[in-house]
Amino acid sequence: MKLVFCGTPQFAVPTLERLAATGFNVQLVVTQPDRPQGRGMELAAPPVKQSALKLGLPVIQPEKIKKNEEFQAQLRVLSPDAIIVVGYGRIIPPWMLELPRYGNINVHASLLPKYRGAAPIQWAIANGEKVTGVTTMQLNEGLDTGDILLQTKMEIADDDTSVTLAPKLAELGADLLIETLHSLEQKTLVAKPQDDSQATLAPILKKEDGLVDFNRNAQEIHNRLRGFQPWPGAYTKFRGKGLKLAKIRSAGATGKIEPGRIHILEGHLYVLCGKETGTMLELLEVKPEGKKAMSAREFMNGYHPTEGERLG
Repeated sequence: MKLVFCGTPQFAVPTLERLAATGFNVQLVVTQPDRPQGRGMELAAPPVKQSALKLGLPVIQPEKIKKNEEFQAQLRVLSPDAIIVVGYGRIIPPWMLELPRYGNINVHASLLPKYRGAAPIQWAIANGEKVTGVTTMQLNEGLDTGDILLQTKMEIADDDTSVTLAPKLAELGADLLIETLHSLEQKTLVAKPQDDSQATLAPILKKEDGLVDFNRNAQEIHNRLRGFQPWPGAYTKFRGKGLKLAKIRSAGATGKIEPGRIHILEGHLYVLCGKETGTMLELLEVKPEGKKAMSAREFMNGYHPTEGERLG
């Protein structure tokens, strides 16, 4: 099967590597241009480009694809059987959707129609899901609305963050895509439409998503911190300055319902959460504005927070 692969982030690398190792004919790898990164803002190649070069695969990095006649002509000459899209980061134009006989096949990190959008891993964890998975689907002009080809599930561990879960889903997705392509070749796969009434959205993360709302209960706040890694994390204010909550845990129920109030008990630092049912969140590690991360004990020794003082 002749393939064109479109992808950019690390999440897409296992799929590209598995395709090459399984003997598929990857004619071309399409990825986004090199971007400035780090403090020095030096140009850095995206992970998919780095992987493709190691594999000896041809790479192109068009800035735009919708009306790029040169790119369009190049793909028409290649005449791929399928275009594989994994985290490419560009909307696939209609001409590209119509080009290959097997269509554009996407590996999406959720059990569609749940969590359509740019951040399915983050929002699944943030919303307290216990199970997620990977879907292969036929891309169409909608946002993750194409027909489902195959799905496979994976449990979300209690200590999973988006950083730890993403690589596991990437490997799962690589396996699922190989199975999908083999099934398409053997004509044993029947695509099924998504039930739009069951759809939920996973929009791209914004900085304000990390602002802690202490009216949520402690477990909800903890889940959001786990999901919003490495950015935007979880942050609030203490004495008018920023305070990042670097490491926290839900510490159960309390009779007190004063969201945002500090509670100090036996040398441990807590904050009260939950507008309707009182819960406690233990602060294990924090990062005050302009300072390095520190343990709760170091924070208490340096800043001397008082019982009932408010965060936020």
